[in-house]
Amino acid sequence: MGAYILRRLLLMIPTLFGIMLISFIIVQFAPGGPVERVIAQLQGADVSATQRIGGSSGGDFGGQAPDAAAGEPNSQYRGAQGLDPEFIAELERQFGFDRPAHERFALMISNYLTFNFGESYFRDITVIELIKEKLPVSISLGLWMTLISYAVSIPLGIAKATRDGTRFDIWTSGIVIVGYAIPGFLFAVLLIVVFAGGSFLDWFPLRGLTSDNWAELSWPERIIDYFWHLTLPIVSMALGAFATTTLLTKNSFLDEVRKQYVITARMKGLTERQVLYGHVFRNAMLIIIAGFPGAFIASFFTGALLIETIFSLDGLGLLSFESIVNRDYPVVFATLYIFSLMGLLVNLISDLTYTWVDPRIDFERRDV
Repeated sequence: MGAYILRRLLLMIPTLFGIMLISFIIVQFAPGGPVERVIAQLQGADVSATQRIGGSSGGDFGGQAPDAAAGEPNSQYRGAQGLDPEFIAELERQFGFDRPAHERFALMISNYLTFNFGESYFRDITVIELIKEKLPVSISLGLWMTLISYAVSIPLGIAKATRDGTRFDIWTSGIVIVGYAIPGFLFAVLLIVVFAGGSFLDWFPLRGLTSDNWAELSWPERIIDYFWHLTLPIVSMALGAFATTTLLTKNSFLDEVRKQYVITARMKGLTERQVLYGHVFRNAMLIIIAGFPGAFIASFFTGALLIETIFSLDGLGLLSFESIVNRDYPVVFATLYIFSLMGLLVNLISDLTYTWVDPRIDFERRDV
């Protein structure tokens, strides 16, 4: 197993390098950029992802008013006509665009190897601190959504497998499939209208992860306030997750129940409960348990952007979107690097989870 883990870790290096290289090349050909964004701000035509970013970005250049009458038109950047070429060159130096692309990529990769992600172009904060600031929202949504989804879907899937073909199975299948078909953001809007002061009830807050008086609350009140704010976002995100895990659990159990060892266990006089939880459960749950790490990481990003926007939750999904729209490349590439690395590690953890759940699985004996 040690050789397999080492081989997988070594394979992560070229994989991660390829992801970053392809993304870097694509960005070089993408229209717009941080220099163009600053020029647009100075020309009064800034387009920001949100008002919050638009109001705070460009602070480093606010005191550098260009000489509109100086210099010749600069055709390299859209909207730069009439701006001082020296001012444009200073912008390029501050953003690092005075170097060739291959030098910028090599410098970025060398810094990322030591987890030095630099500072945001348009926020006076380091990228790693910015990610840490947004992480609690994404962890809260991802963790509780995954736990609730598994806590509901696994027992429901087992119940459906033991009652296969009955009315209970048919009705619950219809409910989970309808829930899967409803977009999470649309259900979120419905919950707001009904439960968050829309047209009916005003039971839940509409924005933020905690209340404004969080610091004044006692610990029990803080816990209640925390889950009070999370209820609607988590329900919106978990609605579609029930169907996949429920049906996967049911089909996995049905597949195991039809195998010979189950028939043998029944012939020995074991009760259905002993057969189900003593023999079938471990084998049937192999794929479910092994997929938990991946499901947890995926829940950070699947539908998180719209849910965070609707409920005014400032998490990683919204941060990534705003960074792309505002061409904040240090944040874009840092989040891509971190998320890609996390994805590769989670895939390895998922494989190791298979061996933990079922020691008979040995990846080292497979032909590679």
